[in-house]
Amino acid sequence: MDPHRHGARQPERFDPKKAAALDDPSRFDYLPVPEILSLLDIPREGLWVDFGAGTGAYARAIARSRPDAAVVALDEQPAMLDLLKAALDRERLANIKPVLSGPRELASLRGRADRVLALNVFHEIADASLEDLASLLKTGGKAVFIDWNASVDRPVGPPKDHVFSAAEGRLRLERSGWSILAQSAFPYHYALVAARPADASAAPRPRRDP
Repeated sequence: MDPHRHGARQPERFDPKKAAALDDPSRFDYLPVPEILSLLDIPREGLWVDFGAGTGAYARAIARSRPDAAVVALDEQPAMLDLLKAALDRERLANIKPVLSGPRELASLRGRADRVLALNVFHEIADASLEDLASLLKTGGKAVFIDWNASVDRPVGPPKDHVFSAAEGRLRLERSGWSILAQSAFPYHYALVAARPADASAAPRPRRDP
């Protein structure tokens, strides 16, 4: 594995040639937008970041449901952002800003986000990227990590050995200083709501949702 990907479970980045799978409408059946919105709990007129947005299927769906909130769709692959920009031209969504991830762009967003969504990227991102994600949050901000569950048999998604179980994901975040506020499950995914490491001392006692 590339040493710059230390901490990631999947050995390589998502291949943009497979991008069509990200816009498959069946995804919304097993990862419903209303449930993700409930986990995000975006403040009125808040700013949230879709960290590793890909084609922006969920950023666009959430933006339609929450037109008051601004979203920065962040991705490190220009090919993915080109697909997102084409979709935005078609759909005319004004509250999404596609941004190519880099040191300057991350610095401009540091400490500004009320919420960060990391959807299907936790197994791909390195420990350094996890630190970048934390830096985007305001004091009191929260991140929602939703990722494929290695403990679940499923007909879609990466191989089991390329992703974490819910317990492994939780442990990885806690070792990085995050405070887990809530944990829940989808048919093929787990969800972890977490306070950024800098806020851990002020966070409520971690709990597990039934």
